[in-house]
Amino acid sequence: MFQWKKMGKVFSPHEVQDRPWLKEFAQAPATLIFDDVVRVYFSCRPPADAAGQYVSYSAWVDLDRKDLFTIKRISTTPILPLGGTGEFDEFGTYPVSVVRDGDKVRGYYAGWTRCESVPFNVAIGMAESSDSGETFLKIGTGPVISYSPDEPFVMSGPKIRRFNNQWQLFYIAGRKWKRVNGRAEPIYKIRMATSTDGITWQKMNKDLIESRIEEDEAQASPDVFYANGKYHMFFCYRYSEDYRGHKNGYRIGYAWSNNLTDWHRDDSRAGIDVSTEGWDAEMISYPHLFEVDGQIYMAYLGDQVGRYGFGLAKLEGELS
Repeated sequence: MFQWKKMGKVFSPHEVQDRPWLKEFAQAPATLIFDDVVRVYFSCRPPADAAGQYVSYSAWVDLDRKDLFTIKRISTTPILPLGGTGEFDEFGTYPVSVVRDGDKVRGYYAGWTRCESVPFNVAIGMAESSDSGETFLKIGTGPVISYSPDEPFVMSGPKIRRFNNQWQLFYIAGRKWKRVNGRAEPIYKIRMATSTDGITWQKMNKDLIESRIEEDEAQASPDVFYANGKYHMFFCYRYSEDYRGHKNGYRIGYAWSNNLTDWHRDDSRAGIDVSTEGWDAEMISYPHLFEVDGQIYMAYLGDQVGRYGFGLAKLEGELS
């Protein structure tokens, strides 16, 4: 069992006063490491409109590399504008994952559109930054990974990685919409695609992580980290019904692999769970691992899937 020591909540969107588009949520943290700061990308929302509808933007906060609880800067604008009328990202960019590629930074993100019979649909887009990841421009008006016969809806949660001179994109794909008390709830599983250039992708068309708590278990945020000769995946999962509270809410799971395609799930080793009280006492989700100066950290979300911000935990020992 891994040992994670919770350090506390790092960033709360409610404390930001001068950005009306950044009022709630700091979801799906993902990092880009610089010499002096750790940039954490996250997704946020302005208040709902008169009809109760939200849009989502993505932003970043720079944390002092020597003290990750010291905030140096917060992005003054969203990193990426919303898409135009009818485009796949017209109503949201959430979540985002970034990677350096030469003198540019690539960002892979989920673009949201609204629907009639179900609340939303999602596809995965790509954007590039020429200013060290402060702002991005998407490479085209359409997504790089979209629906297919085997993956019919809700393509989201991209996590970009580069192992063994190949691009890997871990993501989630919708399997069904389940009616629960008159509400459509999405069920999604973790998948992977590979690429030689990061633009054209070959899907594996295979669920990577077996379900454990129920057949309709929903899985998200597959974050893969290589250490000590194997690949470690931390992810989150929930029940399909009544998951917006403590009992059936998100928890963090763990799996390992020798080859990126065959995964062995063992949640007992995850080493982190909800707290007995405080901002992460109901649920814990969207793990992201990063290493700074020899120390491995996990950024994660607490209650209401990041409505109140994200926190950090540090690994005591090593991933083995």
